[in-house]
Amino acid sequence: MSSRMPTIKEIARIVGISPSAVSRALHDHPSIGKQTRERVKQVAAELGYEPNQLAIYFQKRRTFTVGVIVPELAEEFFSKAVSGIEDVALQHDYTVLIGQSHDDEQQEKRVIETMKRHHVDGLIVSIAKQMQQHDHYHRLMQYHLPLVFFDCVPDMPQIWAVEADLVEGTMKAVRFLLRQGHRIIALVNGPQCLPASLQRLQGYRLAMEKNRLKYDPNLTLYTDLSASAIAQALKELFHYKRKPTAILAFNDYVALEIMHELRQQWPEISDKMAIVSYANLHINKYVAHPPMASLEQFPYEQGQKAMQLLIQAIQEKEQHGQLVSAPHISISPRLVVHV
Repeated sequence: MSSRMPTIKEIARIVGISPSAVSRALHDHPSIGKQTRERVKQVAAELGYEPNQLAIYFQKRRTFTVGVIVPELAEEFFSKAVSGIEDVALQHDYTVLIGQSHDDEQQEKRVIETMKRHHVDGLIVSIAKQMQQHDHYHRLMQYHLPLVFFDCVPDMPQIWAVEADLVEGTMKAVRFLLRQGHRIIALVNGPQCLPASLQRLQGYRLAMEKNRLKYDPNLTLYTDLSASAIAQALKELFHYKRKPTAILAFNDYVALEIMHELRQQWPEISDKMAIVSYANLHINKYVAHPPMASLEQFPYEQGQKAMQLLIQAIQEKEQHGQLVSAPHISISPRLVVHV
């Protein structure tokens, strides 16, 4: 058996039509009759023919491949989001290339360059949490490469994006703690450069002020989300004169780290501390001390909507030669109470 890949010319010889007619038949062109199209596809399947992606790219300037860049696939949130992206991509015959930034700015830039070399038709990105410069994204937008951000979205004008409304979600979380009787509520936040951290702070302040409680900046701690930074934040909190009775954590991973640190360093208050966080991880069902509540940010739906937007952007570029709109989809988080 020959190891050589079958070609359009072989299909044309067997069916008895020209190679160009085979190409049109494989793409369901109306100029080719239904019976001929079915015969061409049958022969192609029997031969194991696969389209030459490079040839398709030169012909259509599209590869039907999209790139997806996330901080960590190991995180449940991003694995669910990628599933949503892949499900929509499959429905539209797109292949998905996946890269991880590991929350490192330089790694994210390297992955983007790799995606560009593979001639992806567009990119879906959740930016690294330590990302401070966005010049590389401005350049991509100048070249009109379809680009959709989700979850961790940069503070840039005229971008296509899908994200949870963290201001609204944070207000729900703080109101929940206030109804539980807590008045001294701390915020263990992410990096200060991250827009998502600033959105959490905005919601936190609004909720406190709407309930006539003065904002205390000493109760807001920024971290790089590492275990050591979280431990240091807790030390600062519990050395402050106003001891919190509740903590709003950046996400469920931070919440779990906080609970671990409390049991190690302050066991006398570990069971009394009320903790609310973000992401609503599935693992919360199985840990001994889950957060009191967590905000569901619907990662699968975010992934679906991000891919739908990217297809829209690719089509818009094809029609106009550039992107002429900048839709921004906001998803309302839902507070899920665990205990």
